[in-house]
Amino acid sequence: MKYFEIEFKIEGAGECLQDARDILAAMAGEAGFETFEDTDNGLKGYVQTELFDEECLIESIADFPFDHVTITYDKREAEYRDWNEQWEMEGFEPIVVENKCVIHDGRHLPENMTDSMTVVEIDAKLAFGTGTHETTRMIVGELANTDLTGKSILDCGCGTGILGIVALKRGAERAMGYDIDEWSVDNTRHNAVINRVDERYTPLLGDAKVLDNVEEKFDIVVANINRNIILNDMERFAEKMKDGGILLLSGFYSADTDCLKEKAASLGLSFIKEKIDNDWAMLSFFTPHYL
Repeated sequence: MKYFEIEFKIEGAGECLQDARDILAAMAGEAGFETFEDTDNGLKGYVQTELFDEECLIESIADFPFDHVTITYDKREAEYRDWNEQWEMEGFEPIVVENKCVIHDGRHLPENMTDSMTVVEIDAKLAFGTGTHETTRMIVGELANTDLTGKSILDCGCGTGILGIVALKRGAERAMGYDIDEWSVDNTRHNAVINRVDERYTPLLGDAKVLDNVEEKFDIVVANINRNIILNDMERFAEKMKDGGILLLSGFYSADTDCLKEKAASLGLSFIKEKIDNDWAMLSFFTPHYL
């Protein structure tokens, strides 16, 4: 698998550098970027070569909302292992969500747990999809506060498989997830095995078009991906929801919520609520006849 490593230099941001990084990361996500790390004067991002939309990136930089900021970037090819090695070695500290769910990797065992907490082990090679990111935490929190007994869940862009695995370990009956990245599908399958839910989790390789061959409808559909993909694929999400089903969306900024609400309304979905964490947003909707 080939990636571009792209180093962004942000000039003129001053005390607003972190805000500029966050906005740039959100914009770059629409150009296909998967993960980022901060640098002293900007941001470093990684994107699969075949998914990189450089024209979209250039347009986003030209439309950057800080008039006084200048952004330039350098691009080079990078093997997956080159930029992923540090994360593989270090992993992440255990994360507690809503005092109901503990997420950890095999290197860091959780402490001070209560018997009522759901424990999920994630062997991840990317920070996104472990619970360290705001969007993942918000959806995990929403799942933790929902009665999932006997429910079915569809995870659109499953990554590590964390959302479906959390749901299964909190009472869901079965889960299905898909991802365009073959590594992510393999990682989901692996994480389902180590959490002993693999017999109830079906991972698929592909984009939202794979749903065209899925006859089943689901009680809960989740998508933690970027705004443009959600806008493009939301109709397919809605088609896979049972009557009274719930749709949980994240992976975008609070500034993006209006257009997503409009799209959902056009598909007959009813708005439930919005959550914000550090300017990242989560939206929830339901199909008619819920409650």
